[in-house]
Amino acid sequence: MPDLELVSHHLCPYVQRAAITLAEKGVPFRRMLIDLSDKPRWFLDISPLGKVPLLRVGGRVLFESAAICDYLDEVYAPQLHPHDPLERAEHRAWTAVASTVLDDIGGLYNAPDAEAFDRRAAILAERFTRLEQALGRGPFFPGEPFCLVDAAFAPVFRYFDVLDSFVSLGLFAAKPRVAAWRRALASRPSVKTAVDPDYPERLERFFRTRNSHLARLINDAAAPAA
Repeated sequence: MPDLELVSHHLCPYVQRAAITLAEKGVPFRRMLIDLSDKPRWFLDISPLGKVPLLRVGGRVLFESAAICDYLDEVYAPQLHPHDPLERAEHRAWTAVASTVLDDIGGLYNAPDAEAFDRRAAILAERFTRLEQALGRGPFFPGEPFCLVDAAFAPVFRYFDVLDSFVSLGLFAAKPRVAAWRRALASRPSVKTAVDPDYPERLERFFRTRNSHLARLINDAAAPAA
């Protein structure tokens, strides 16, 4: 078994995908945390896109979370992608949807004003409506077992564990399947251990530093009453 090192950042949702996949397979690995605001030279030398995650496999380096997770799924049991080629392609497509939703979340927390924020929230509501229609009886995306689509969406839902403390978006109202899926993923050991215990505090601090409508909402909520 090759020595595996996951080059990571505390908040990166794509790192979480890889960490969840590794945990689901029970594969031992080391984690190297870097500061993306001050990227070390060695990291830039081995990361073609200057992004995390990277997976060091012996003396070789994999980049891009989808490629990393696909590699892990081909090499280590249990297989988390379906065996059927068409179903496997469908799952890869839904994993790409998870990436799009993460982009939408970035647009939400960076929205400069209330109007832009509400537009982004409406886009997210539509995404989750489509997911509600795609989900079966659960508890996971294909029903059973846990799959790589679940690993991709778990970090999506984790954002709302913090956002729900400050703003009522109502994104999961009238979406019982999505809400149940969110709860099932949150209780999964691999999902819980994909981040450090102080992740909520780190994410809140990150939100506060944005020049955004969300940052103003959070800071106003924390301000003492006059």
